[in-house]
Amino acid sequence: MSTQPPVFTDQDLQARNTLGLPSRAAVAVLDDESAVPALCAALAASQKDQQADAPLFVLGGGSNLVIAARPRHCILQVALRGIRLWDETADHWIVEAAAGESWHGFVDHCLAQGWPGLENLALIPGTVGAAPVQNIGAYGLELDQRLHSVVAWDLHAGRERTLLPEECGFSYRDSLFKRDGAGRWLIVRVRFALPKAWVPRLDYPDLRDFPGLRKDDPRRIFDAVCEIRRRKLPDPAVLGNAGSFFKNPVIDADQAAALKQRFPDLRTYPQADGRVKLAAGWLIEQAGWKGRRLGPVGMHARQALVLVNHGGAQAADVLALAQAVRADVRMRFGVELEQEPVILD
Repeated sequence: MSTQPPVFTDQDLQARNTLGLPSRAAVAVLDDESAVPALCAALAASQKDQQADAPLFVLGGGSNLVIAARPRHCILQVALRGIRLWDETADHWIVEAAAGESWHGFVDHCLAQGWPGLENLALIPGTVGAAPVQNIGAYGLELDQRLHSVVAWDLHAGRERTLLPEECGFSYRDSLFKRDGAGRWLIVRVRFALPKAWVPRLDYPDLRDFPGLRKDDPRRIFDAVCEIRRRKLPDPAVLGNAGSFFKNPVIDADQAAALKQRFPDLRTYPQADGRVKLAAGWLIEQAGWKGRRLGPVGMHARQALVLVNHGGAQAADVLALAQAVRADVRMRFGVELEQEPVILD
């Protein structure tokens, strides 16, 4: 058991954020969960001595991040590993994964073990620990629909907690972990309840209409999701990006109806609370930004929702483009776009 906190040293972060933005910061790697109490003690001592000028930021895969060249934060990179069948009930396999595991690798591993239920979330970049923060979702499935519990340290209180889904404050691409700020929660393990009576989720049109799809085989659905994502979305290793840069806006039904009258092709999705979700990519494309560049950054030519770094971009370039896109969508449609990636300045 480690009694020493992770050591922070000055490190290069360009390869640790998928937008590929140049950055350096004080970084420590957490690869031993037993070191967390010592970390909490060190943070408490720093705050007591009023030395906490550099707040802590917990980093996963860096796939949802716009990072400055010299952020004021200290970066804790979570590298905890391990996957196990934690429990089993009559209806579910309860599978636990450490926070540093690759999300896509975890989904693939579950299918290989005969534990389906996450296949719609294949190929989403990032780590298992970051997935609940963003409440990731794709192709008709949201993470909170499969979540059993989250094991996290409250770094302010210096104690470990196990939170059930209803305690996580989940909403669309949001959670308690995100709203409480970057330095409060350190997720160390996440558990998922995967159904033994598996039923495919095929509501999403691209998936439902996928040619020749074996709808009774979760591995085939996994493969189809991977193919669809690769066709639509650029590989961050080839062209820097943070995936979908903006959330799909949710607006009042009356506003949506008025917009639909003006723009009959507007893509709308009624929500359970009576509001209506709009396709942000469609709004951005109609505003003329699909494939358009602003300096070294631009909106992708195949998917208008994805902001890409064509090379040499800084955080300021990304934020300038995001502001320009938001302004044009606001002017044309009266709709406010909200960006998904966290800004680390």
